[in-house]
Amino acid sequence: MTSAKSARRPHHWRRDLIELAALFTAVAVADAIANLIGHQPDGPYLLVASAVALVATAAFHTWWARRHSHAPPSGEGGSAPGGADAAEHGARVAAGMAGGSGAGGIAGAEETTLWRMRTTVRDAPGSLAALCVALAGLRVDILTLGTHPLAQGTVDEFLLRAPASLQAQELSREIAAAGGTSTWIERADAHDLVDIPTRVLSLATRTALDAAELPLALRQLLGRCTIHSLPAVSVTGRPTGESAPVEGVLEETVMRLRDPSGGVISVERPYLPFTPTEFARARALVELDARLGPRVPRGEDVLTLPEGNEITVRRADRDDLAAARAMHDRCSQRTLGLRYHGPVADADRYLDHLLSPRFGRTLAAQTASGKLVALGHLLWDGDETEVALLVEDDWQRRGIGSELLGRLVALAVEAGCDSVYAVTQSHNTGMVAAMRALELPLDYQIEEGTLVITARLTTDRLTTEGSARPSAPTEGARR
Repeated sequence: MTSAKSARRPHHWRRDLIELAALFTAVAVADAIANLIGHQPDGPYLLVASAVALVATAAFHTWWARRHSHAPPSGEGGSAPGGADAAEHGARVAAGMAGGSGAGGIAGAEETTLWRMRTTVRDAPGSLAALCVALAGLRVDILTLGTHPLAQGTVDEFLLRAPASLQAQELSREIAAAGGTSTWIERADAHDLVDIPTRVLSLATRTALDAAELPLALRQLLGRCTIHSLPAVSVTGRPTGESAPVEGVLEETVMRLRDPSGGVISVERPYLPFTPTEFARARALVELDARLGPRVPRGEDVLTLPEGNEITVRRADRDDLAAARAMHDRCSQRTLGLRYHGPVADADRYLDHLLSPRFGRTLAAQTASGKLVALGHLLWDGDETEVALLVEDDWQRRGIGSELLGRLVALAVEAGCDSVYAVTQSHNTGMVAAMRALELPLDYQIEEGTLVITARLTTDRLTTEGSARPSAPTEGARR
C-alpha cells in the first residue's frame, strides 16, 4: 500500500527522459555484444548459455527474497545481547502472556515452576518493558499481569512460569537491576492460573450461599493474611469500641471493613501492603454480604445411633440461641466446665458469639422432637482454626461427639485449612479419644492443666464431607 502523500506526488518529465535514455543504451550494448559474439563460430551457443544463466540467477533471487521477506530487521551494527533482539524477545513474551507461552520461552520438556511476583516501578514509559526484557533474558514466561497505579509509582503483579533451576534470589536481583523495587516473590500453584474476574465471581457465589464463607473468601482473595472479626459488643455485653466507616479504612498493610453483623472485620498482611484494587474487591464482597443478610445452608442428615435412636445433624446459627441455652440448662456443671474452661455462670454469654456465622460454622444434633443435644463449633481464629464440642450429659458416649468432630474436620478441609486445634483440660479423656479417632497426625501441648491438641489435615485423605469421620468409634471415643 502507498500512502496518500506518495500517491499525490507530482510526475516529473526528467525521470521519463532518463529511463528512455537508459533503455536505448541497454539496446545498443546488447546489439554490440550480439554482433561481436554472433560472428564467432560458437556464438549462438554462448548466447543460449548466457540466457540460461540469467534465467537461473533471476529464479534464485526471487526464491531468496520470498524466503527472507518476513525476517525481523536487525539493528545497526548487529544484534548485541540485550539489544534489539532482547527487546523483540521481551515484546513477544509480553504479547503472549495471556496465552502463557511467550515467544522464545521455556521448552516444553523442561521442568518449570510457577511464581507470583509483585514489584513497584516508576510511572514512566518503558518501565514495564524493562521488566519484560529482564524476564525474557531469564527465559521466564509471563502468564498474567496486573497493574495498580499508585501515587509513588505503579505496582505490577505477575504470575510467572520459570525454569525450575531459577532461584527466587536470582529473579529478584534481575528485577531490581531492571528498576523494580519492593519486590515480593512466592511460589504459586495451578489455582493461581484462574483469572481474577473468575476468581472473584466464584468467591462471591460462595459468600452468597453461606455467610460463614466471608472470612474464607477474603483470605483466598487476598492471599496469606490474618483476618479478625472484632464484635461491637463483648461477651459480657459491654461495647468494645470497635467500629469503622461505611467505606472502610486502608492503612498500607491493614484493612478495616465494617462488619454487616456489627463490629469490624480486620485484615492484616504485614509482609505486603494492600493495593487500592484489593481494597475495592474486599469491600465489594463485604457489601454483598450486607445486602444478602443472615443466611445459612439448611441441609441436614438423619443418623441412627447404635441403640437405634435417630438424630438430625444440621447447620446452626443465632436462630437456635434459645434451644442452645435450654441445652446449657440441662448440662451438668462438670460438662460445662470441660467445654468453656471458665466460670460456668458465663457459659450462656458465649453462645451469641459461637452461633454467629461470622466467626465460624456450627453443627447441631437434635432429636426427633426438635431438642438440641449437642453442638460442634468450627471457629476461625486468625490464621488458625479451632474445633469445640459440647454434648449433653444424657447423650454422651453414643458417638455423637465423634460424628460432629469428623464433620467439622471435613468442613475445615473444604475451607482450605491446614490444621485444626482443640483446647480442653488434660483429664478430658473423651475429647482426647475423639481427636485420636480421626487418625490424623496430632501434636499435644500441655500447660498448667490445659491441653491443646492440634490435628494436621491431609487433603488427599479428606476430600469430601464426612470422609474424616471414624466409621466405628470405640467406646472410649464416644462423648
